[in-house]
Amino acid sequence: MPVDHVRLSQPAKDRLSYLKRTTGVTQWNVLCRWALLLSLRDPSTPLVKDIVTDSNVEMSWRTFAGQYGDLYLALLKQRCVAIGEEPNDENIQRVLTVHVHRGIGYLGADKQMATVEGMVGAVVPT
Repeated sequence: MPVDHVRLSQPAKDRLSYLKRTTGVTQWNVLCRWALLLSLRDPSTPLVKDIVTDSNVEMSWRTFAGQYGDLYLALLKQRCVAIGEEPNDENIQRVLTVHVHRGIGYLGADKQMATVEGMVGAVVPT
């Protein structure tokens, strides 16, 4: 298994805590999935490469990905290849971490994303 756990930094935890209150989404993994997909939707490379995962929020890959684990893993491998990196365990873990954190930044920076309707509206064309 290329990824065994997903860990968050303290600033990411703080942003997600805010989003949990404003959206009513109570599960860390659901918000982290949104964050990952929002970041992967952006074809640019995240500026931050090293993230200190110092919060007490940690979840297993199985909890993070749920029944769509193979799909998330394929997306991460594809991103590794797209940026010229071998899709090995270390690179997949790093790409996951930086994209989850960039996505959390996107979620926290946009007032539209403070509600479930706003989050859905941001990704579903009207």
